[in-house]
Amino acid sequence: MARFELKLPKMGESVAEATITNWLKQIGDKIEADEVVLEIATDKVDSELPSEVSGILVEQLFAKDDMVQVGQTIAIIETDEISLSATLKQEAVVPEEVAVIEKTIGSSDSEQEKQFAKATVTTPTNFSDSEKFFSPLVKNIAKEEGISLSELENISGSGKEGRVTKEDILNYLKTRGSEIPIVVEAPKSVAQPQPITPITQPITVSLNGGDEIIEMDRMRKLIAGYMVASVQTSAHVQSFIEVDVTNIVKWRDKIKTAFEKREGEKLTYTPIFMEAVAKALKDYPMMNISVNGDTIIKRKNINLGMAASLPNGNLIVPVIKNADQLNLVGMAKAVNDLGGRAKLGKLKPDDTQGGTYTVTNVGTFGSVFGTPIINQPQVGILALGAIRKVPAVIETPEGDFIGIRQKMFLSHSYDHRVVDGALGGSFVKRVAEYLEAFDVDRNF
Repeated sequence: MARFELKLPKMGESVAEATITNWLKQIGDKIEADEVVLEIATDKVDSELPSEVSGILVEQLFAKDDMVQVGQTIAIIETDEISLSATLKQEAVVPEEVAVIEKTIGSSDSEQEKQFAKATVTTPTNFSDSEKFFSPLVKNIAKEEGISLSELENISGSGKEGRVTKEDILNYLKTRGSEIPIVVEAPKSVAQPQPITPITQPITVSLNGGDEIIEMDRMRKLIAGYMVASVQTSAHVQSFIEVDVTNIVKWRDKIKTAFEKREGEKLTYTPIFMEAVAKALKDYPMMNISVNGDTIIKRKNINLGMAASLPNGNLIVPVIKNADQLNLVGMAKAVNDLGGRAKLGKLKPDDTQGGTYTVTNVGTFGSVFGTPIINQPQVGILALGAIRKVPAVIETPEGDFIGIRQKMFLSHSYDHRVVDGALGGSFVKRVAEYLEAFDVDRNF
């Protein structure tokens, strides 16, 4: 009998780990090739993991809710085929890492150094002794960098419930051993500011007899965590501007039937607005940035996130890659494809990665404008309000008069840590200018 290792496959360039949400097969169950064994979830997308072979599930190496790194073995399936990999593993006498260490031991100048090196090889740190949870990825980095258990436990975590993330341990390694605390005694006459202690204990909610308790699903919990973290990270400020989109409404009404007949796609307002946003980001590249500590990362590509609905009613933000390189037809196809797959729950993990700026259409729900929360680590998000007919002053060479116009509000939320009002306001004004200058004679 051969033993096949079911590994977590690569699910996109930006996806390094996933969480096991449900085991569909248990130990002893028979599995057919391509049959789903378990369900997994990345930060935003749920997926199914099928088996590549037929056989019997004999081992589950991780439990539900465990975090698994890409490439790690999740389960062992016993098959009838001869396993060459097992034979090759038995032939390997000493792993390469151990061989290098033993070579170092042989060249040590003192016997004490040899004994210390041997002890290091034979007694690795057991991170399971800690009461804290560390993901397999964090444990592997700690082992490779020689971080002790006590040292790892003292790293401040930015993840959920203070969990140490990959970014936390990598940032720690950058300053490890190089920081010397400096204590400066302030004059006694100067009052010292008191640190703000965040609320960590849940607020008690009283219940009445007829109240219903509904457990948050996994996606709702993730969204809640993202929203709170974003508000705590970015200094949110908003700019609003009203836009006359009468020409766009007339043009779309005129060509939407021909567009669908020729392209096989419905033409909504969203790709038209996305096109204007992509142009404005090219004009104002400092809106297409991210913040990393005390540094600013200026993004090369313009990847537009678009808020879309999931089957359970939650929202997700798939990303249109290189949006500035698409014409209107390409933009419409991308918007319809991502929005359609989001509604069916068919998005892939990489579909939600790499966004540099986000657009959300609050007008879908009838809202005139809104104050959206920034999608980290981006620094801006644009909300599209509902299009409405309103009386407006129209300026002409013959004078001003009142007419019925199609108007909407654009609501721009941006991170005031790095985006000042001049930039935030100028950017949304440029989007409005592109929309109001829309060519009603253009071809699609």
